[in-house]
Amino acid sequence: MQATVKKTVTFAGVGLHSGAPARLEIHSAPAGHGIVFRRADLKPAVDIPARWDRVTLSKLCTLMDDGNGVTLSTVEHVMAALAGTGIHNALVTVDGPEVPILDGSAAPFVRAILRAGIALQAAPLRAIRVLRPVEVRDGAAFARLSPADHLEIDFQIDFSDAAIGHQEKRLDMANGAFLRELADSRTFCRQADVDAMRRNGLALGGTYLNAVVVDGARVLSPGGLRHRDEAVRHKMLDAMGDLALAGAPLLARYTGHRAGHAMTNRLLRALFADPAAWTWETCSSALEDRLPGAGVASYDLAATDWVAA
Repeated sequence: MQATVKKTVTFAGVGLHSGAPARLEIHSAPAGHGIVFRRADLKPAVDIPARWDRVTLSKLCTLMDDGNGVTLSTVEHVMAALAGTGIHNALVTVDGPEVPILDGSAAPFVRAILRAGIALQAAPLRAIRVLRPVEVRDGAAFARLSPADHLEIDFQIDFSDAAIGHQEKRLDMANGAFLRELADSRTFCRQADVDAMRRNGLALGGTYLNAVVVDGARVLSPGGLRHRDEAVRHKMLDAMGDLALAGAPLLARYTGHRAGHAMTNRLLRALFADPAAWTWETCSSALEDRLPGAGVASYDLAATDWVAA
């Protein structure tokens, strides 16, 4: 069955790159509505469906475009939260060009959605089943979708900074794994990259409290890491949000090696460009039980492994 939020949830903060105040609300929506973003600050308001074909080129975040020059950036964390809690229909209003960064993870979105409650809707849920492997590459980096009975994410990263280094993780995303393992992992960057972005008018809303900032072997953010491998967990969180732009739950294994937002979007474009690589499938109750949002509860989010570094 499809699902939406029982009542409106509201968030206020700043945009990571603009530094401007940002307000976001998640409203319930009828079955078949899908996830739609609305730039409520514009007159008239502009709606942008949360779909892979509305994503435009951006290295630092997932940037959406209505096709007429109206954009909305940094949607990946709220999209991951919606997918991870099994929300299929929602109207997400934003009062500016960027989603608030909050603490740099998806946990605040998840926590508020669970407090608002999840309403099941009397409408069948369809998923996208991947039938054969699809892959995109860029040098040593690649992203791949291959057949699986439920969503799995397998990710590897390599950074020269010793605080990150080589990390890899693989998860079956069924039954609350997103909440338990990934939702609280924050975006991360190197201090040198922060300095460069700010010289170019970016990352103006970034702080040591809404991102993990590293410098060589040092973690500069107060309190250190929430997980020893927080960086790769956050990359998996980003992939979860970017894959949710497929428009329906994916039945596939996603493999990412040094992949990012742009590569995951290229992968979805390659998938949907090949009609023989995927098909729609109406979910049985048994299949619904294997989807990321099935049976999630607030205690799933609380089960974290925070460590100092």
